[in-house]
Amino acid sequence: MNPSILPDRPAQHTVLIGGASGFWGDSQMAVPQLLQQPGLQYLVFDYLAETTMSVLQRARLRSPELGYATDFVTAAVGPHLRAIRDQGVRLVSNAGGLHPAGCRDAILALAREQGVQVKVAIVTGDDVLERQPDFEPWLQEPLPAQLPPLMSANAYLGAGPIARALDGGADIVVTGRCVDSAALLGIAIHEFGWRMDDYDRLAQASLAGHLVECGAQATGGLFTDWESVPDWADIGYPLVRMQADGGFELFQPAGRGGLVTRQTVGEQLLYEIGDPCAYALPDVVCDFSQVRIEDLAGHGGEGGRVRVGGARGRAPGPGYKVTATYQQGWQIAIMMAIRGQRAMDKARRTAQALLARTRVQMRAAGFADYGETLVELLGAESMYGPHRRVADSREIVLRIAARHADRRALGFLQKEASSAGTSMGPGTRSHFGGRSEVQSVIRTASFLLPKAAVAVQCQAAADALPVPVPVPVPVTADGAASAIADEAAVAEAPAAMPSDEDTVRVPLGWIAHGRSGDKGDDANIGLMARAPQWLPVLREQASADRVQAYFAHLASGPVTRYELPGLGALNFVLRQALGGGGSCSLRSDPLGKCYAQMLLDMEIDCPRALAPQGPPVAARAPGASL
Repeated sequence: MNPSILPDRPAQHTVLIGGASGFWGDSQMAVPQLLQQPGLQYLVFDYLAETTMSVLQRARLRSPELGYATDFVTAAVGPHLRAIRDQGVRLVSNAGGLHPAGCRDAILALAREQGVQVKVAIVTGDDVLERQPDFEPWLQEPLPAQLPPLMSANAYLGAGPIARALDGGADIVVTGRCVDSAALLGIAIHEFGWRMDDYDRLAQASLAGHLVECGAQATGGLFTDWESVPDWADIGYPLVRMQADGGFELFQPAGRGGLVTRQTVGEQLLYEIGDPCAYALPDVVCDFSQVRIEDLAGHGGEGGRVRVGGARGRAPGPGYKVTATYQQGWQIAIMMAIRGQRAMDKARRTAQALLARTRVQMRAAGFADYGETLVELLGAESMYGPHRRVADSREIVLRIAARHADRRALGFLQKEASSAGTSMGPGTRSHFGGRSEVQSVIRTASFLLPKAAVAVQCQAAADALPVPVPVPVPVTADGAASAIADEAAVAEAPAAMPSDEDTVRVPLGWIAHGRSGDKGDDANIGLMARAPQWLPVLREQASADRVQAYFAHLASGPVTRYELPGLGALNFVLRQALGGGGSCSLRSDPLGKCYAQMLLDMEIDCPRALAPQGPPVAARAPGASL
C-alpha cells in the first residue's frame, strides 16, 4: 500500500484513541464514558473471536441480512451517533463479521432516522469460504477425512485497508475479520503517514492495539491484585495517546474506577501471546521481549498513567492466517445444586447414576456410547486435580458434560437429569440454572493462505465501487536507528538466585503477577516478577518442566517457556491444554482464564533473605518496581 499523503504535521503531533470494546457483549458504558474525554479523536472496537464467526454464520443462514455484531449498531453507535458526529470522533471496528455491508447499511439507516450525515467505509475480502478447494496444501493441522461443510473461513487481515478507508474520509470503518490490533495500527498509519516498512513504529502501534483490544483488561480488569482496583462498577476504559515516533502513553478517564500501572498493563501485554520475540501479524512481526512500561508520577487522580516503548518489528510473512470452523458432533452440560452432609460424595454418585442410566437407555435405542464425558464438582476445586485443598463441602454445583455424534442421543441425559431431584441424594436441586440445551460442537482449523490469493477491498460508500487494496511486499528493514531506541536497551541480566540453601516455601503469587488466556486448544500463562530481586527466583523456580508437571492433569502437550527481559517476565505456552478449547471443550473453563490463578498457588523455594513477609496485598513487596 502506498503511504498516506497527509498535510504537514507538527513534530509533536499525537492522536488520542479510546478502546471501547473487548468482545461481543462488553459493557455499554464504555462509549458514553470515553466520549467525555477531552480531545478524543478515535474509538476502536473489537467484537470477534474464532467461535464468534461460526455464531454469525448460523445467524446469517437464518436471516441473510445478519452476520454482523448487532450490538455495535444498536448499543455502541445508535444511541450516541449524534454526539460522535458532533465531536468529530471516528470509529474503527471489526463488527462487520461475515457481513460488513449489512452492518454498514444498518448504521446508515439509523443515521437517516436521526438526520445525521455520516460516511461509512467497509473492508472486505477476509471471507475466503469459497476458496475451500484451495486450502489443503496450506493446512497446518489435518482436517478430518469426512469433513462436513465449513461454516466459516476467514483470513486475519491487517491495518493497510483501514488506513486506506480513513484516508478516504470515512467517519466509521467497518471490517470483517482482521487481527485485533489492526484497528489502532490503521489509525496510526493514517494519522502519521508511516510507511509499511517502518516496522519498529508498526510494532509499537500494534502493541498499543494489543493492550486495548480487550477493553478494561488494561485498566485493572482481571488484575492479580484485584483488591487494589477501585470501583469495578465504574471501571475506566483505556485511552492511548500515540506519538508520531511510535511511543505512547496509556491511561483512563479521570474520576473513573480501575487502575493503570506498570503491573496492570504488563499483565495485559502477556495476555494470549506466544513467542514474545515473534508475535506475527499481517503487517509486522513484533518483538516484545524488550518492551519497557514506566509508571508516570503525578497521575493518581485519573487512575494512573504509563509510558510504553521498546517494541521492535521486522518484515511480515507472505501469508494471512485463516481460521476455518466446522460443526462436528453435539454436547450438553447439566448443572444441579447439591447441598447437605457429604455433598461431594452425593454429587459423584449422582453423576455416576445418571450416566449409567442414560447409557442403558441409549443402547436400547440403538445409539453408541458417549464420545466423551466430564464430571466437575464446582466449589470443590475440580480443575485443580491433585492440587485441590477441599476435602469436603456442604454445597456443590454438580456439572455433567457429555459429547455425542448424534444430537438425539444427548436427549436422554437432558431429560433424565430432572429425576435426580426426587430419586437420588437429599438436598438436590436438579437443573440448577435452568434447563440445559444441546449445543453443536464447533471446531476450528488454522492455516496460512498466500496474501496474493486474498482479494482485499475497501468500499468508501454504499454507492461507490470497491477499491482493491494491494498487498505490501515485505521489505527488509535497513537497520536505521528507531526514534524510540533509547527505550529498548537490552535489559541487564538478573543476578543469579543465591546459592544459600536457607529457603522458605511461599506461593508463587507472593513474588509474581499472572495472566492467562487461550489460542484454540493451547493456553498461555504470563508471569511478571513483582520486584527485581525476585526475578532470579522466578526464573529458577518456574521452569517449563515444573509448569508442565503442575498442569499434567489438564495439559497433554509440551510446555514452552519464553522470556521478556524488558518486563521482567516469563511466558509459558501449554499445548493441548484446554480439552479442545472454545466451544468444542467440555470443561467449565475452556479458555484457560483460571490457569494463571492456579499457577500462582504453586509453592516455590525462596531464599529466606528475599522472602516476602506475607501475601502481596497484606504486605506489599519490598524494593522498587522493575
